[in-house]
Amino acid sequence: MISVRRADERYRGGDAAAGIESLHALSFGRFYDPDNLRFGPVLACNEERLAPGAGFDEHPHSHTEIVTWVVEGELTHRDSTGRATVVRAGDVQHLSSAGGVRHEERNDGTAPLVFVQMWLAPREPGGAPAYEIVRGIADSTPYAVLAAGAMLHVRRLAPGERTAVPDAPGVYVHVVRGEVDLAGERLGPGDSARATNEPALDVIARTRAELLLWELPEG
Repeated sequence: MISVRRADERYRGGDAAAGIESLHALSFGRFYDPDNLRFGPVLACNEERLAPGAGFDEHPHSHTEIVTWVVEGELTHRDSTGRATVVRAGDVQHLSSAGGVRHEERNDGTAPLVFVQMWLAPREPGGAPAYEIVRGIADSTPYAVLAAGAMLHVRRLAPGERTAVPDAPGVYVHVVRGEVDLAGERLGPGDSARATNEPALDVIARTRAELLLWELPEG
């Protein structure tokens, strides 16, 4: 089974006056949809746009694996462990909030910032917070979020190029940029697809494209 969710169907949040625009693919905050709470371990897939100087002040998280992909600009991350990091396009940032951590995210640069942030539920609650950043991740190097039993694949495609979708019980596909075809559906920027028990799927790029594909233990 494949379910396609379009960019214009996302829940719109954020605070325009503060330079924050948020687009939510699943129920989030005040946007509650009992039929769209999660997909396997995926709890959120948020597109965030921050104007220069804007950001999310320090706030708490717990029992959540938070993975961030910067599309353009630079994201400054600070957390309660004393860590401060600048995340750039092509980097994968992973904050395991475990038993509890506080962090802030800001655009300290002079250009607009766009990033995709994905939340996953861990298999077991608790533990100590952990942080990792992988600089310039390659298409051929999947990133494992072991606590959630999930694997992130980055795909950058040239027009006409084909790539196989991971063969897994659940797959979550998010189109970062460009246009692609998946199972007879044309997907564009911000569109997503959720596949459950669908083997032998391919994505074909119509234009130059960038995708995030989650290989999941369930859909």
